[in-house]
Amino acid sequence: MLGWMNDLSAPGGIHRSLLSVPGSRPDMYPKAARSGADRVMLDLEDAVAPEEKEAARSLVAEGLRGVDWKGAGQSVTVRINAVDTPWMEGDVREVVAGAGSCVDTLMIPKVDGPQDVIRIAGMLDELEAAHGISAPIGLEVLIETARGLACVNDIASAHPRLEALHFGAGDFGASMGARTLAIGDSAGTGDRWHTVQTMIAVAARAYGLRPIDSAYDDFGDDEGYLAAARRAAGLGYEGKWAIHPRQVPLANRVFSPTPEEVAAAKGLLDALESAAAEGRGAALYQGKMIDAASARLAENMLRIADRVSHTLE
Repeated sequence: MLGWMNDLSAPGGIHRSLLSVPGSRPDMYPKAARSGADRVMLDLEDAVAPEEKEAARSLVAEGLRGVDWKGAGQSVTVRINAVDTPWMEGDVREVVAGAGSCVDTLMIPKVDGPQDVIRIAGMLDELEAAHGISAPIGLEVLIETARGLACVNDIASAHPRLEALHFGAGDFGASMGARTLAIGDSAGTGDRWHTVQTMIAVAARAYGLRPIDSAYDDFGDDEGYLAAARRAAGLGYEGKWAIHPRQVPLANRVFSPTPEEVAAAKGLLDALESAAAEGRGAALYQGKMIDAASARLAENMLRIADRVSHTLE
């Protein structure tokens, strides 16, 4: 059993929703802090034009220091530029020097192998020591290339700083040569990314990380977003990206067990306890045969519900 699944104080708290905010738009930061998102990502990568990237670093550092993210109950990550770009090193150095004690994690995009994680973890070792940062900054990675997926287990086990694996559907589709212009949906192709999402979720769970699902680009399509989120939740994902504040409550809803689910899980465990008292290892519950495997699923449901309620208290 993964250790963090029993630890309600696991790094990063709950991660049902991740709201992406352009790092170059500090006017959006206060709204993000009021969005109800579990985690906010200040983005220095895709959402920032090349000519604005260097200036955006100082805006992000100021926003990390100046906005009361913790008061809003949120954790904050900064998505840096990929390791093969001319901006990555400056992103890491300026964010850590300017606001290292205010950021929970750095997110590394387009990770192709464990060496990308190890390189940035080494930079953090150096910078935390230089700037007297006592709480280690975590790392999250985006699996969004064919090479990254091929190395996903090596990436997931690359360094103790790692907290989460994210699926990046847009860039992954481009990496695969997929014939689509949409990000995060599976219209017309069945469940296009099911195998990919499963591989990422398995690697994350095998190494004690959180699997987080991709963005969904049609922010006016609530039903499509909910359907994609439910598919991800069914695969074991803990949360999903939101590219607009209206998607935040949708993600929070899907990745929080309902009162009915909690009641059903408790009832299932009670039924098995009664069966055990009679010397039986299986029982009939709500028209279905249940056994020890059913109990493990029910216990997992209750752990998730307890973790969500504990964090939101």
